[in-house]
Amino acid sequence: MNELELSERCRQGDNRARKELYEQYAGRMLGVCLRYAGDRDMAQDLVHDGFLKIFDSFDKFTWRGEGSLRAWMERVMVNTALQFLRKNDVMNQTTALDEVPETYEEPDASAVEAIPQKVLMQFINELPAGYRTVFNLYTFEDKSHKEIAQMLGINEKSSASQLFRAKSVLAKKVKEWLVTNG
Repeated sequence: MNELELSERCRQGDNRARKELYEQYAGRMLGVCLRYAGDRDMAQDLVHDGFLKIFDSFDKFTWRGEGSLRAWMERVMVNTALQFLRKNDVMNQTTALDEVPETYEEPDASAVEAIPQKVLMQFINELPAGYRTVFNLYTFEDKSHKEIAQMLGINEKSSASQLFRAKSVLAKKVKEWLVTNG
């Protein structure tokens, strides 16, 4: 079943279409939620909650061509994860400032490309929740600091600061990995 037919049948409440939608996209949506949750169990809970929201919100979905269903679902998942993070006040749970360097040197891009994607994603998962959230929104969702601040209920400078700290921690982990494995 193509995206358009799948979305129309889900809109009509067809449980077989809903099952197919879940089976087709659950893995990808889990990846989205893992970027924000930090652990697999929480990510699976977020996927479950996200799919419930998706099934209840098909009246808000507008077909805009191939890929629009997946993009809409990813937006629902990101919003579900952000809602969880705000509810649990993770943006105010930070790492002590002395653990983060004042400046950092970005690793060489070609060296970073040598690191397996799974390892890089693990490094991102290990970031404190606030750093990870801002990093993901900025890097993967292409949001500005102004947009991130509005989404998370923080000020723009906090967003920029958390992104800087996330990049600092990641740069350190990348350098350590390259020394050990490079």
